[in-house]
Amino acid sequence: MDTVNVNGIELAYRRLGKGSPLVLIHGYPLDHSIWDDVASLLEHDFDLILPDLRGFGGSGTVDTPYSMAEIAGDLATLLDFLGVDKASFAGHSMGGYVALAFAKAYPNRVNGLALVSSQAAGDTPERREGRYKTAADVVEKGVSVVAETMTEKLTADQKVRDRLHPLIQKQSVAGVAGALKAMAEREDLTSFVASFERTLVLIHGDADELIPVDRAREIKFLLPPALLFELSGAGHMPMMEMPEQTAPLLKHLK
Repeated sequence: MDTVNVNGIELAYRRLGKGSPLVLIHGYPLDHSIWDDVASLLEHDFDLILPDLRGFGGSGTVDTPYSMAEIAGDLATLLDFLGVDKASFAGHSMGGYVALAFAKAYPNRVNGLALVSSQAAGDTPERREGRYKTAADVVEKGVSVVAETMTEKLTADQKVRDRLHPLIQKQSVAGVAGALKAMAEREDLTSFVASFERTLVLIHGDADELIPVDRAREIKFLLPPALLFELSGAGHMPMMEMPEQTAPLLKHLK
């Protein structure tokens, strides 16, 4: 992993492959390594950039609240450092929220988007309250409270669960709590995505327990040119559960 100082924090990232730039953005509460299986299948097609979002993996964070737009700003600064003017973005779950925030803030820097197990809608009041409660629990009891409750919801594949549990467990309290609060306050970008004019790829498992596949179908309804791919039997982690099926779908961003 390489690092660069971005907006006052050390941001870790991995870069490999050659071709058109593609930023692979991980979800919560994970890091760039969830993309490893897919990255090995795409490195001959893309210049792959895999960041650890602030507070996750090898990246630092701040103690003050921050937003999805600020996380997107971290990526803009990273791309500046790497000399990349425009890229495509594939965001998993929370990473999809970041990708959408980036596309809204920097429309001229986006060639295309893929939302993987993600959505454009904001949180309901109940969901927002739940995130704040979980953030408080994490601060009080540690990240294990999330690792214990979330791993089984991410996938039914035991081999993938065995990889995910320790990955969640090693994330920082500040990163997990900060991301929860940022997700709770994120903007509803449904109307934005409905008017998106570049390639939009929707990849979703039909067995996703965290974000139902209906969220992807709703975007497809609002934006008929979007490419919707439903992976039968996949849960919330298609890039780990079905990398051989997921990787070719991302080639629509070439």
